[in-house]
Amino acid sequence: MKGLLKNLGLLLILVGAITLIASALTGNVNNNAILGGSFAAIVIGLISYIVINKRIAD
Repeated sequence: MKGLLKNLGLLLILVGAITLIASALTGNVNNNAILGGSFAAIVIGLISYIVINKRIAD
């Protein structure tokens, strides 16, 4: 369980990046909902990665 929790931030960043790549490949780059959602996933993933790994290390 700790391993999955430790990688939660990286998984969110990966989901956001894959969403951006998929929208670029399909040519759907004018949809603000997709772009905003993937941006939010990347930012939340980055913040959660930092916070979770800091708490697990302590």
